[in-house]
Parts: sequence; structure tokens; C-alpha cells
Amino acid sequence: MTKVLAVCISEKKGTPKRNVGRAEFVPDHGIKDDAHAGPGIRQVSLISHQKIEDFRARGAKVDDGAFGENLVVDGIDFRKLPVGTCLSCNDVLLEITKIGKECHSRCAIFDTMGDCIMPREGVFARVVRGGLINVGDEMSVSAHATQAPYRVWIITSSDKGFKGEREDLSGHLIRELAAAKGYEVAGYTLLPDEQTELENEMRRICDQGLVELILTTGGTGFAKRDCMPEATMAVAQRLAPGIAEAIRAKSMTITKRAMLSRAVSAIRGNTLIINLPGSPKAVRESLELLLPELSHGLDILCSRDVECGEE
Repeated sequence: MTKVLAVCISEKKGTPKRNVGRAEFVPDHGIKDDAHAGPGIRQVSLISHQKIEDFRARGAKVDDGAFGENLVVDGIDFRKLPVGTCLSCNDVLLEITKIGKECHSRCAIFDTMGDCIMPREGVFARVVRGGLINVGDEMSVSAHATQAPYRVWIITSSDKGFKGEREDLSGHLIRELAAAKGYEVAGYTLLPDEQTELENEMRRICDQGLVELILTTGGTGFAKRDCMPEATMAVAQRLAPGIAEAIRAKSMTITKRAMLSRAVSAIRGNTLIINLPGSPKAVRESLELLLPELSHGLDILCSRDVECGEE
């Protein structure tokens, strides 16, 4: 079993990294609050625990983070992995971008030991999908190159929102939560509660292959003009009832009124459509349940043969 043994950051450049036990990984940036985070190919550095132990056995007195590494992982020989390899831990997805790093000046470790293992044993990665990593978490490896992040389109059904009489808080929240999980928010549409307009927009997005996932909010209740489920069913080619059932099951533990939701989930072409509730609170509860699990279904739907976290 592979296991993360240290999560290290330095708050200021020029200071040693230290094991903080837990950190947030930000897509295309690195680790939050790490002074060396930023865009580019060296967002996160990793080194194998066994390589550090071998170095310590030679008499080196080095703490975790001493080589400038962000992650120390037991059970993976990073040096043997090619560029493009996926590393998956919880929701976080990393892609190895560089093997080793040339040292332009001798570090304190080299001055003491006459050697430093980071230039030949360390690797660098970019953050493809964000999330949290804790000491003790398991990391999985795939030799397959990463795929582009899944794209999502947000559709809000609201007469008042369309007229400018109500701010679309739920639509904004979906954008925030989806982006935080590594999804690319490709578009947003605010429409009135008109079934034909909703149908046409979903057909356009699906048939043009604009996204792999549509998340809708609003229009799933008993009001006369609530028609999002009907619009979704009209464009559906296949149903995915388990998703709506799971949302209702979780919501029933919070409020019995969840039984009144008429939300559905369906597939058209290579796009999954999921109806979410209209309230921001219910949207958050639903996405906290769904987003960690959706990637596996989207991998199958979109014929991405290997889920990085599964190997």
C-alpha cells in the first residue's frame, strides 16, 4: 500500500519546508500557502520515502521537507515513472511533468554529505484536480497520461432570475463548487421556466459536444411553471435514475420535504444532465455528495478507459 508520510510547505521563499500534516491543492497552482506554488510545470514536488531512508542510512540527518519536497510518499519509486503519469490521492489528481531538477548551487545537504538526492530522485507535478491531502492518505498511480478536465455547463431555470428580480445564488455556487473539484466551467445559461427554451439549450450544448456534464438548478418543484424535469426527459436518450435517487435519499435525512423533488438525471450523447435543487443550501448538499463520485461515471460515458485513481 502506498501512503503519504509528509505534506510540506514553506511560507516564505528561502526558508526550509516543514511537514504541516495537511494541505489544500489548487488546480494549476500548487499547494495553498506554499511560497513556491504558482503556474508552470513545477507546482508540486515529490520524493520517495525509501530514497530518503537510504540517504539517512548513509549518515544524513535530514527532516521531511529538507530537499524542498512537498510530498513524501512511501511505496512509490517516483524516479521510475515517466512524465505524464497520474497520481491520485482523495480528490486530488497530479500529473508528473518533470523528472529531477538541476541544482545551480550547492545546498547545505550537499555541503555536508557531498551529495543530494533531489536532483535525481525528486519529481515535479502539476495539479490537475484540486482537493485536500493529509498525512496517512493513500496515493494511487497510473502509467496513463492524464486527460483534460471534464467540462460543465450550468443552466438555471428561474422566471424571477431571468427578469433580474432575483440573484442566481445557486448558479454561482455550482460554478464555485465544480471549479474547486477540478471541473472546467465552460458556460452558464439563465433561462425562464419555459420548457421549449430549456430543451433547446440542452440539445444545443449536448449535440455540439460542448461539455460532458450539465448541472441544472431550479424548476424541479410542484409549481405550475416548474418544468426542468420535463425538459430534461424530452432531450434524454438514456436515463441515470440512481443519481436523482441518491440526492433525494441524502436530502431526506435533512428534510422530509425532499420527497417532493421531481428532479431527474439523464444522458444525451456523451453528456450527463443532472437536475439539482433550487436553493443554495440544497445545491451544496447535493454536490458534496455527487462531485467526488461523478468522474468514474464520466470516464465510462466518455470512453476514458482508465480512471487514474483505480490502478
